[in-house]
Amino acid sequence: MDHKSVARVAFKRTWLEPLPAVLSWVVAWWLLFWLDGRVNLANQALLLVLAAAVASLWLPLVAALLLSLVSVLLFNWHFVSPRGSLSVEGNQHLLLLGAMLGLSCITALLIASQRRQAGLARRQAGQAEQLRSFNDSLREARDWASLGALLQAELQAQLGRPTHLMLLRQEQALPQQNLAESVHWLAASGPSSAADLSAELSADQRAGLWQCLRQAQAFGPGTARFEGQPDWYLPIRGRGAALGAALLRPSRAQAMDAGLLTHLQLLCTQMGLALERLTTEHLAQMARDEAASQANRNALLAAISHDFRTPLACIMGAASSLQDQDARLSPAQRTRLLATILDETEALADMTANSLQLARLDAPGMSLRLDWESAEEIVGAVLRRARQRRATLTSNEDGESHGVELQACLQPGLPLLRCDALLLTQLLGNLVDNAHKYAPASHIEIAARTAQEGGQRFVVLAVRDRGPGVPLAWRERIFEAFQRGAEQQHAAGPDAKARRGAGVGLAACRAIAQAHGGQMRYRSRGHGGASFECWLPLVASPQAEEMPA
Repeated sequence: MDHKSVARVAFKRTWLEPLPAVLSWVVAWWLLFWLDGRVNLANQALLLVLAAAVASLWLPLVAALLLSLVSVLLFNWHFVSPRGSLSVEGNQHLLLLGAMLGLSCITALLIASQRRQAGLARRQAGQAEQLRSFNDSLREARDWASLGALLQAELQAQLGRPTHLMLLRQEQALPQQNLAESVHWLAASGPSSAADLSAELSADQRAGLWQCLRQAQAFGPGTARFEGQPDWYLPIRGRGAALGAALLRPSRAQAMDAGLLTHLQLLCTQMGLALERLTTEHLAQMARDEAASQANRNALLAAISHDFRTPLACIMGAASSLQDQDARLSPAQRTRLLATILDETEALADMTANSLQLARLDAPGMSLRLDWESAEEIVGAVLRRARQRRATLTSNEDGESHGVELQACLQPGLPLLRCDALLLTQLLGNLVDNAHKYAPASHIEIAARTAQEGGQRFVVLAVRDRGPGVPLAWRERIFEAFQRGAEQQHAAGPDAKARRGAGVGLAACRAIAQAHGGQMRYRSRGHGGASFECWLPLVASPQAEEMPA
């Protein structure tokens, strides 16, 4: 509906509102003339008082009083002797006319008072509903800028005039001096800088906003403070100090409306409480993050102190045997002790690298050393390292040695990766070590291929085996730090030594993948076994950018 239609509807409503009152007076006067001579004068007067009471339900107080006076005079003119004049014969008629006028005026006053109270109740109910709706909107907002925009829109809707807001920046304490850089400015047209706002607000108005913010008190017309000011300055405060201030420019009629001022201040107070709630939630989240970080550090230290104890004991035992009993040891015994020292040292190095990498990748502000790398070279480096460590490393107690079948399966024409090659090498190395631990007698394969999902292309780096796989209940938890599965946590027997660890290898893999914008996934293979996959999103390589169109 356009403005002209709204104006026409308002005009019709203005003229139609007193129509029932006019009809009641018309009916009453028709009955008066019809009953003239049939009933006595006192009964006719009661009919006129009834019409005045009914008309007062729709007429303003002044109009109702004037019509009551005019109706009494007309009643005297037409029905009281001598008729056709305003003179009155006898005290009884004078008393009757006075009673009519008094009853009509008292009735109009009472009905007008009830109408004012009903209007005030409707207004308060509407304001309460607006406060409830505004509070719901504030609960959905998650940042200070959106909260300020909500308050500004609500104030401008209530006042019908431009509104300016000044909000302290989040987690910013009140500065000692009036620094424009420490606050957000919201002009009538939206967020604004201090330089732009100087063109809309005078120096006195900006100083008034700062004064309102510092004192956390309202001032202006009807506030009992600086009432000579033409504008309202309302603090945006919660339970503590003010967090902002609002500048409103009421009209003369609005400046005299105490109820409107109270409602606008309630809106500002709700805003202050919402800002305090948002600050409290932010601080609570920071505390939770700090507690979680501290818990991770404590768990890391506990895991290191527990899982490093066994290899250190083995190293110390082998080294002390070599030192104290070197003359009585055979060459084969010396070789086994040296091999023990080397194996345990490598295990300590792997656990240390994974633990430090996990802590580094979880630290805020961490940045990677990204470069364009070849997936084939990364896989080749992992193969060379794994074969050097595992190709013919292990031997049975009866002297029979065995190797582990390890090979690569790479898709031809793989694109370059924008990555940290050392981290991806560590990721694949961890996966290969895990496969050796939990599927030692199976065929292990390092694969690399491209895939597409959700309209985005990925390079998938995977390590596959034909071992027992991971139980369904543990497939999501295995990528969490210090989670190794119940059957591994209580493992015993000949494989317990090979499977010990702090439980940070897969967690480090997930942290490396997430640091590259990718993710780690577990997939069970169709004919048995497990596939641990790192999905890395593809970005345009320099080769693709340099190719001619």
